[in-house]
Amino acid sequence: MDATLRDAARNRAAGRCEYCRLPDFAQLLPFHVEHIVAKQHGGADELDNLAWSCDRCNAYKGPNLSSIDPVSGQVVALYHPRDDPWHEHFAIEAGEIVGLSPAGRATARLLQMNTRHRVQLRRELADLGLID
Repeated sequence: MDATLRDAARNRAAGRCEYCRLPDFAQLLPFHVEHIVAKQHGGADELDNLAWSCDRCNAYKGPNLSSIDPVSGQVVALYHPRDDPWHEHFAIEAGEIVGLSPAGRATARLLQMNTRHRVQLRRELADLGLID
């Protein structure tokens, strides 16, 4: 990945995972430039198709474009960081990411955003005033 493109993706995301919102400044997790639409599905190495992602969100998302909404049981498109406003699909309550829409619920489940460790980390960072 070109360093300029990588820096542009990180700067646009303000150094936070565009999925789970964890910051990269603490360097607790490695971060990656993630293809929103994977190359195998025709996605390009263009800034509009790239998201700044922690290693966990990147690994769990993989090449997936959809998943199952745990409420309706329907197949839905995943949250798309370029097209979907984060706060329309997610909220953070006591460190837990709550899906507010079918896409938010499916993405939170697929990316395993609420494992015990990740919720605890978000709580600790919030207590320190390092995230909202």
